[in-house]
Amino acid sequence: MVHLSTNTASKLLSKLAQGNGHGEDSPYFDGWKAYDSDPFHPTMNPRGVIQMGLAENQLSFEFVEKWIKNNPKASICSVEGVHEFKDIANFQDYHGLPRFRNAVANFMAKVRGNRVQFDPDRVVMSGGATGAHETVAFCLANPGEAFLVPVPYYPGFDRDLTWRTGVKIVPVICESSTNFKLTREAMETAYVEAEKSGLKVKGLLITNPSNPLGTVYDKKTLETAVTFINEKNIHLVCDEIYAATVFAEPGFISISEVIENDTECDKNLIHVVYSLSKDMGFPGFRVGIIYSYNDAVVACARKMSSFGLVSSQTQYLIASMLSDDAFVDRFLAGSAEKLATRHYNFTKGLAQVGIGYLKGSGGLFLWMDLRHLLKEKTLEAEMTLWRVIINDVKLNVSPGSSFHCSEPGWFRVCFANMDDNTMDISITRIRNFVLQNKEVAKVKKQKFCWRQSSLELRLSSRRLEDIMSPHSPLPQSPMLRATT
Repeated sequence: MVHLSTNTASKLLSKLAQGNGHGEDSPYFDGWKAYDSDPFHPTMNPRGVIQMGLAENQLSFEFVEKWIKNNPKASICSVEGVHEFKDIANFQDYHGLPRFRNAVANFMAKVRGNRVQFDPDRVVMSGGATGAHETVAFCLANPGEAFLVPVPYYPGFDRDLTWRTGVKIVPVICESSTNFKLTREAMETAYVEAEKSGLKVKGLLITNPSNPLGTVYDKKTLETAVTFINEKNIHLVCDEIYAATVFAEPGFISISEVIENDTECDKNLIHVVYSLSKDMGFPGFRVGIIYSYNDAVVACARKMSSFGLVSSQTQYLIASMLSDDAFVDRFLAGSAEKLATRHYNFTKGLAQVGIGYLKGSGGLFLWMDLRHLLKEKTLEAEMTLWRVIINDVKLNVSPGSSFHCSEPGWFRVCFANMDDNTMDISITRIRNFVLQNKEVAKVKKQKFCWRQSSLELRLSSRRLEDIMSPHSPLPQSPMLRATT
C-alpha cells in the first residue's frame, strides 16, 4: 500500500478542507486546548487549568434535574415514556414537531416579559446558534459580500459567518472611551470603508446581550441600528442567545419589541438568532433557532435546516419542559438570582485586588480590565500577559485581541461554568498573581527611587551652571540616565 505524505494528501482535498477558515489557531481556542491538556479537578488535579473561557451556564441545573425526575415520561428512553418511542423515533420532517415550535415561541415571549409575541410558523430549527448564523448568512449574502459586526465580537463569528459561505466581516470599531457603545458614526464609518474596499454590505449583525461585553443594548441604540439598516436597505441580524441571562438593570430589550410598532421599519430586513445553549444551559442539545420576519428567508432557512436538524427526542423533551409554565417561571427567576449572586461575588473578589471591569447586566462573563498589568500598551504585551495567566496562574481567560478588540489589556472571563469552590480557587489565584506583581513593582520602584536619590545627592554637590552648560553632552547627563 502506498502512503502519501501529509502535504501531498492535503493537496488532493478541496480549498475549503485545506484552508484554516475554522480559526482554531486563535488564542481563544488555544486557551481551550491548554485546559483540555491539563484540566483542573479539586482532588485529581488541583493545580490544573481552570476553565474560564467557556460561556456556559451551570448554575441552574438543579431546577432542570428536579423537573426531569418529576417528569420521566418526557424522555422517550424511559420506562414511563417508552410508549412514545416509536412515533418520535420515526421520520420527522424539517418543519419540526408543532408542539416544539409552539413551546419555543412561547418561551421566547416569556423571556422577553411577554411584551412581544412570536409566531410558531416562523420558528426554524438549526443545530445550535452556530448553524443558525451560517444559515442566515447563506440566505442573506453571496460569497464576497459583507456583514458589519461591532467589535469586540465573539470569535466564533469568523467561523460561523464566513468559513463555508465566503461572506466577509467588516468590523465596526467601538471603543472603551464610550464603554464600547455602538454609535451611528461608527456604523457609517465602517459602511463607507467597506464600500471603498469594493465590498457590498448586506447586513449588520449585533449581539444583545453582548458577547464578550456583558452589556445590553438600550432602546435608543437599537432604534438607531434599525434606522441605519433601513436607510442603507441592508439586513439586521440580532443574536439574542443570552436574552435570559440578564440579572440586573438595565433589563433586556429585544429587537422584536423595538420594531413592534415601528411603521417605517421594513420588517423583511429583521432576523433573530436564538438558542437554548446559554439561557437554559443546554449547549449539548444543539437547539438553535432562526426567527425571521421575512417569508422568503423562513422558507429558505427551513429547507436548509435539513443539514442540521434538532433530534426528535430532544424536540419532544424540550417541548414538554418549556410547556410547563410553572417550571419556566421558577427557572427564569432562579437562574437570574443565581447569576446575580455569582456576578456579585466574583466582582467583589476582583475589586479586592484593584481589578475593574466593564459594567454590564447580562451574559455569563465579564469584560475584565487588566490594562494596568501590561508592560506596555501593545497587543504583544497583551499576549505576553495572557500566556502568563494560562501557563503560570493556570486560568483559561480569553484575550481581547481574540475578540478583535483593538485596545490591548481587556480579557473575557466566564464566571458561571463552575461551582462555588472552583470560583473561590480562581479568585485566590487571581489575587495571588496580582499581589505578586504589585510586590515586584514595589521593589522596582524602591530601586528606582534609591537610584534617583543618590543621583540627586551627587547633583547637589555640583554647580548648576555645570549641569546646564551647553558644552555638556546630553548622553552623559545624570538626570537623563535616571529617567531611562
